Amino acid sequence: MSGADAVLQGKAAGTISHGRILRYSLTERINHWFGAIVYVYLLLTGLAFWSPYLFWLATVFGGGPSARFWHPWVGLAFFASMIWMLSDWRDDMRITAADEEWKEKVRYYIRNEDEKLPPVGRFNWGQKLFFWVMLYATILLLLSGIGLWFVDLIPWSLRFLRYTAIIVHVGAALITIGAFIIHVYMGTAMVRGGFTSIVRGEVSTAWAKEHHRLWYEKVIGLNLAAKR
Repeated sequence: MSGADAVLQGKAAGTISHGRILRYSLTERINHWFGAIVYVYLLLTGLAFWSPYLFWLATVFGGGPSARFWHPWVGLAFFASMIWMLSDWRDDMRITAADEEWKEKVRYYIRNEDEKLPPVGRFNWGQKLFFWVMLYATILLLLSGIGLWFVDLIPWSLRFLRYTAIIVHVGAALITIGAFIIHVYMGTAMVRGGFTSIVRGEVSTAWAKEHHRLWYEKVIGLNLAAKR
């Protein structure tokens, strides 16, 4: 572990040491990876329930009955993780005028021409869109999932609620799958340094200035003010 790593461990996001900025605190990273792991479990077991051709996936997790038992409980854990993220990042995830300007020039981001993009804060418009899509889709999955979990409590006279729950659950799940695939690709292959930042937590000041200049300037300003 480098000297910068040692100083940054356990600190709040935005801490600067030896030319490195802590982009994600330890608790933010733990929650991110916890949410990622439980989502993958939900994804694979959900696909097993969705199609007979994919039911073999359930055997990986102890068989159909076991996967059926744990799927809703793990779903609650994922919802809790999303609420934790919301409490941590609510302010950072607000759409601003800078984000709207960035959105208009997103084609440069797709082309990997970041030098032509306007400056943004801690998260860009695409990252914020992913977060809100996942959050609202998770709420729909929770509500529809409760209906499927306790389907026997829904009277036959209200059976349309059962059918609605299935449609909503599948639709919301497919939305999260699409968003998840894009998120993984963008975080690992599109932006160099993005993946390591959520693993180690820190980025170079040069990286922060290039990709999230408004956040960089805010962090620099706060640190200078703290030293006065």
